[in-house]
Amino acid sequence: MTAGMTSHPQTGAGHDDVDVCIVGAGPVGATLACRLAVAGLRVVIVDRASLPPMEDPAFDGRAYAIAAGPRRLLEEAGVWDLLPLEACPIEEIRVSDGRPGEAPSPLFLEFGREDADQPFGWMIEARALRVALNRALYAHDLITVLAPDEVTVTRTEEGARVRTHSGRTFGARLVVAAEGRRSALRDQARIGITRLPYHQSGIVCAVAHEHPHNNRALEHFLPAGPFAQLPMAATPDHPNLSAIVWSESDQLAQRMVGLPHDAFAHEIQRRMGDWLGRVTPVGRRWVYPLSAQYAQRYFDTRMVLVGDAAHGIHPIAGQGLNLGFRDVAALSDVLITAHARGEDVGAPSLLRRYQARCRPANMLMLAATDMLERLFGNDNPVLRRARDLGLAGVHRMPALRRAFVRHAMGL
Repeated sequence: MTAGMTSHPQTGAGHDDVDVCIVGAGPVGATLACRLAVAGLRVVIVDRASLPPMEDPAFDGRAYAIAAGPRRLLEEAGVWDLLPLEACPIEEIRVSDGRPGEAPSPLFLEFGREDADQPFGWMIEARALRVALNRALYAHDLITVLAPDEVTVTRTEEGARVRTHSGRTFGARLVVAAEGRRSALRDQARIGITRLPYHQSGIVCAVAHEHPHNNRALEHFLPAGPFAQLPMAATPDHPNLSAIVWSESDQLAQRMVGLPHDAFAHEIQRRMGDWLGRVTPVGRRWVYPLSAQYAQRYFDTRMVLVGDAAHGIHPIAGQGLNLGFRDVAALSDVLITAHARGEDVGAPSLLRRYQARCRPANMLMLAATDMLERLFGNDNPVLRRARDLGLAGVHRMPALRRAFVRHAMGL
């Protein structure tokens, strides 16, 4: 069984058997490794890419929205305090509906400081989280980092045997597939995957703006898909800065990111409005194809799926990475408890327990985001009126607002 990854020996467990081998060192896999090591489990983490080059020193416009529950996980994993750049709290969110170039509907939904006793989430630059994860990974004696490397995995009822292309061989009680949506381990285990294409692409960038955002985010639903402005911490060059994520048809998205600077800024302004004043794009522009997918099950013999290997959703609610972190929280709870009791961390009963905790909630989130995309991603006048009334109705119901907020925060 192969999963892509070419190798240097690093610190840690070496050729000794380990508790868990994690394939994929993205934010989900790396956080899981750190959380398990803090609790005393021996971990090997493998990735096809060398990790330090991911620490691009230049601002590139990409950022993550981290909900309150996942922030707690990053703290428990020893990652949060290692962030080299400030995180920006999200303390207000306005949800509105409209068309590009027009004023938004007067019926809206607003989540404010009175709806939660802490920020709804925090915006972190992607490069800052990568730096923190790398620092945490290399700080643990119980973590062996093999990157870049590739592995071949053989799994039996008794355990897994892992062989690297660089010549290492070791045993593991459990293998975690954290390689993303195109997980080779998942495919080789013949775990079925169902895909829902949206024929849309997400445009990701950052903008500087004239007025301060005051930690306020905007989710503006447009006929082609949602447009989001997310507050970011100031930088020496840009005292007022926000991340932008918006959806367009595949062809239009490619045209948008190819526009000259001023024309691209104009298109952002048409969607965001003037509440932050004039906007200036900064950093790179990114385009990602959008789709949803879900695995038919989350585990096989001595193997478990986490993050995008298990599920992928539309970014309409900004919950993709946070769902992956919730997988990590659930799986680490199950494994840490079993390890403390001297139990086998790769036992089928434990993996079944993890699936029971995560898959129903993940499927519910996938269904909710799919429904939102279909409800809001059109210009049908009847649906527009219905959704505007729905937003305004929730706005007038504080208890319901707080319930939505608590769920989105992962609490």
